[in-house]
Amino acid sequence: MHDANDNIIYVGKAVNLFNRVRSYFRASTKKTVKIERMVSLIDHFEYIVVDSELEALVLENNLIKEYNPKYNTLLKDSKTYPYIKVSMGDDFPKISMVRRTGKDKSRYFGPYTSANAVNDTIELLNATYGLRSCNKKCAEGVEIDRPCLNFHMERCMAPCRGCVSKEEYMSRVDQALDFLNGNDKSILKNLRDKMDAASENLNFEDAIKYRELLENATRIIERQKITDSDEEDRDIIGISKDDEDAVVQVFFIRNGKMIGREHHHIPEIQGLTKKEILTEFVKRYYTGTPFVPREIMLPMEIDEEDAIAEWLSFVKGKKVKLLIPKIGQKEKLVELANKNASIVLNKDREKLILEEKRTKGAITELGDLLDMPGLSRVEAYDISNTNGFQNVGSMVVFEGGKPVKGDYRKFRIKTVSGPDDYACMHEVLTRRFTHGFEEQRKLSDENLEKDYGSFARFPDLILMDGGRGQVNIALKVLNELNVNIPVCGMVKDDNHNTRGLYVDGKEIDIDKRSESFKLITRIQDEAHRFAIEYHKSLREKRQVHSVLEDIPGVGEKRRLALMRRFKSIDDIKEADITALSAVDGMNKASAEAVYNFFHTDFSK
Repeated sequence: MHDANDNIIYVGKAVNLFNRVRSYFRASTKKTVKIERMVSLIDHFEYIVVDSELEALVLENNLIKEYNPKYNTLLKDSKTYPYIKVSMGDDFPKISMVRRTGKDKSRYFGPYTSANAVNDTIELLNATYGLRSCNKKCAEGVEIDRPCLNFHMERCMAPCRGCVSKEEYMSRVDQALDFLNGNDKSILKNLRDKMDAASENLNFEDAIKYRELLENATRIIERQKITDSDEEDRDIIGISKDDEDAVVQVFFIRNGKMIGREHHHIPEIQGLTKKEILTEFVKRYYTGTPFVPREIMLPMEIDEEDAIAEWLSFVKGKKVKLLIPKIGQKEKLVELANKNASIVLNKDREKLILEEKRTKGAITELGDLLDMPGLSRVEAYDISNTNGFQNVGSMVVFEGGKPVKGDYRKFRIKTVSGPDDYACMHEVLTRRFTHGFEEQRKLSDENLEKDYGSFARFPDLILMDGGRGQVNIALKVLNELNVNIPVCGMVKDDNHNTRGLYVDGKEIDIDKRSESFKLITRIQDEAHRFAIEYHKSLREKRQVHSVLEDIPGVGEKRRLALMRRFKSIDDIKEADITALSAVDGMNKASAEAVYNFFHTDFSK
């Protein structure tokens, strides 16, 4: 759910998305005050279609962590879904639970929704195959450490003591990998036999324990849908395109199971065929991916097929096949990838239409309103302080109706003390355009291309968060620097809400329902946010920064001694040199430094 400023305010999931969303707007549905407030802020929705409830769980988790929506009360902590990691980069690999995967030699399985099931499964595998669970360093044939209790309980083969060869240990690891891949049912049969035996002997506690282990192990194995029975690693690639854009969808099949998927949006493909797009995609994608599968299934032939297959085989170190299936299950999988690519492309088209209206459409509408054809780059400024304390300024940049956050800049006011927003704005604008001329001169002297940065590139319009007064300040600075840039101010009503624009000495009404008004509001809010966040960060730093740290010759020991003696900064300010000299560790020079610091007028 997005608000009018395109902030994500809620992320949710549902098997029937239509019914879930509709429930928020039913008058008959009882809602909490929080939900009613959230519903009142909803401007539009964005949706992603996935293939399973587990995939929806994981996606919901990831999105909440990335965007931290205001109305999601859960999953805002650092929790992530667990994976099983087999550290294949070690001489004697171990199995452990992790919350994140890495691009290393380890094998990862997951994600899973139950950490308890993962831990129980790892314990079961370690006990069954005698694998280590410790962090000790192990080397073949070398006794590095004395074995732990697991060795004496016959639950570990103790590679730390050199009790097992690497070959034998790796054979056990391979069996554990087979289980995690779902290829070995012997361990499940073993658990069933133990459960049945315990039940027959009326040992119900053990029977329940084995039953729970069996359920967890089965959950791990059957977590994902089997897409093929040959247990091969393969990528399945589908494509969908229209006249302007294309989407390439990749399904990841590992050991016969679908473990994930991703799509790649490819814009500006006018004049290119699907074959040409796929050819370039395969070459570029597998240049950057850490894993190349044994098979890559494509919906059609590509150019340079033999050369690309030979290159991929060299990268992998094993033969890689490029296949174009025509019949059977493999052909259906490619068709499924094509279908998902089409869904993503159509969904993105709707989003692009909305985005076009909110951005380029809005800036064009604003340009028409101000009689400024070709309007694109807008800069907005704001001042933030607390009763004149630590004045700061912000500069935000929007281009084509979108924020250009890399061009945002912060200003710490140097020449103004006290709450004088006009003087602060004069300093900010002066520094901004003076620095811009310096950057332009440097680019010209070095004969560089005009790939201007935030200062060297001047805006098409300056947007001020105020009416006549703010506009006049900006025009004064531009006149002093001989810069010709239109300036527009926001005219506020009695409730401090923007009701119109002030430009060229007159006020222009603006429709509050228009996209241009919504864009102005977004720019205004962004300038406020950026300035307030900067000011807040400085306040927080100031709160943990003792003023005594700024006094020359007063180190940590003297600061502590002063605070022990006087209890507060105000008491230190009121103390004379004699009282300061009497503090432990203070000499006359340091006492004078403290006294002078608090009794010197630095503003003169």
